Amino acid sequence: MSEKKDESMEKGKPKETCKSKKLEQKDEKGILKKECASLKERLKEKEKEAADYLNMLKRLQAEFENYKKRIIRDQAIFLERASEDIIAKILPVLDNLERALNSTEENTDFESFKKGVEMVHSQLVDVLKKAGSNILNPIGEGFNPHEHEAFMQVESDEHEEGKIVEVLQKGYLFKGKILRPAIVKIAKGCESKDKDTE
Repeated sequence: MSEKKDESMEKGKPKETCKSKKLEQKDEKGILKKECASLKERLKEKEKEAADYLNMLKRLQAEFENYKKRIIRDQAIFLERASEDIIAKILPVLDNLERALNSTEENTDFESFKKGVEMVHSQLVDVLKKAGSNILNPIGEGFNPHEHEAFMQVESDEHEEGKIVEVLQKGYLFKGKILRPAIVKIAKGCESKDKDTE
């Protein structure tokens, strides 16, 4: 009989542990469901946040594209207006040049024609200076390969070796930048003096 009691006691224990295991499993399922619901909620929040960031990025990209288009358009307008301004300043010079040319039909006086052309030249130089351009006319200066282009070397008693003797074509600067170098003749030492000293 004692054996039967032991068996029934042993049988009773597993029944209790099964119930407790079932309760633990239910609790775990409940906890997992809650965690799952919480994770789903966080996932929805993060998806919404990611969508907001994506929309913001798309807006910024569109704004940047519009900005680039606006800058390109503004630069084109600026260049147009700058060119328009220079042309407007050159037109009176062109008018005076035409007057000078027309005066040769009525008047054969070369001196008055020359004065007219000199006035037009002076007016054009003025327009260029006001626009920020300067003339390079480097007679007597030392040769500078950044500003001058050597056409030839000539013997000269009046100038030191390496000095500019003659400007064949004037150079031009625009706000400190070389637009066109001056084409020049450069002095070299005289051979006759070198031979006399020997």
